[in-house]
Amino acid sequence: MNQFLEISDQVKAALDSKQPVIALESTIISHGMPYPQNVETALACEAVAREHGAQPATIAVIGGKLCAGLTRDQIEYLGKTGAAMRKASRRDLPYLIATKQDGATTVAATMIIAHMAGIGIFATGGVGGVHRGAETSMDISADLEELATTPVAVVCAGAKSILDLGLTLEYLETKGIPVVGYKTDVLPAFYTNESDFKVPIRANSVEEIARMIQAQQALAYPGGMLITNPIPQQYAMPAQRINHAISQALTEADEQGVKGKDVTPFLLARVVDLTGGDSLKSNIQLVFNNVALAARIATAMADY
Repeated sequence: MNQFLEISDQVKAALDSKQPVIALESTIISHGMPYPQNVETALACEAVAREHGAQPATIAVIGGKLCAGLTRDQIEYLGKTGAAMRKASRRDLPYLIATKQDGATTVAATMIIAHMAGIGIFATGGVGGVHRGAETSMDISADLEELATTPVAVVCAGAKSILDLGLTLEYLETKGIPVVGYKTDVLPAFYTNESDFKVPIRANSVEEIARMIQAQQALAYPGGMLITNPIPQQYAMPAQRINHAISQALTEADEQGVKGKDVTPFLLARVVDLTGGDSLKSNIQLVFNNVALAARIATAMADY
């Protein structure tokens, strides 16, 4: 095992006995929503995973250790620290290890640590992608590059709707990343299931997705798979309303000079404000939905 990797006893026992395990990220705790909702949501996600037959492994960097499986106290610490916690992507891991610091892991970093631990599937809210205006800013999430290189399947509610969905799909195609819609032909847009873009592959059952992941592994392809899972309709927001809030948030970010890794947290927080908190409620429900699907896929994979 890698000297910098620390797997919790519960996660290790599940992996050793070949029981279903799913990874969960930690930027949703530190940067995704306010305290105490962030901690409550993280603990509820772990409970949802267990209810659907899988051991959760929430991932973060603590004291320079790449942790797969956090204690309640560690989750509480991430939640209380909030946005002051370093947002850790691939580029940040060597620095955090060397200086023995803490970091909340993005999709990219969570995939890296999950793969090191032997965890093949990961549930998140929305994956990063190509930002609007990327043709001049070159702002493309490291999540997409990680999907092209690290063999972990990622369950999400599509790309975050603050992004350019069309360019994100094009980038995923260029990198040869399978994009699968679970019981949908349309690429979900995080808060809403309405979008103008279709997914290349539709899967109508958990078992079908499990077989695709195993086939990809057997072919020894580099990279993972993106599984898009629509937010339950009762929690979805009207596309017109959410798009109006996003447009206003983007204008404000530009006016205030918000750039780089600060863009996504800024936009998500402003969208929450502009929707009177409704987008946060949707966010929480879509995460629960993704965790449940990832756990069911992991269970199906363990059965084969």
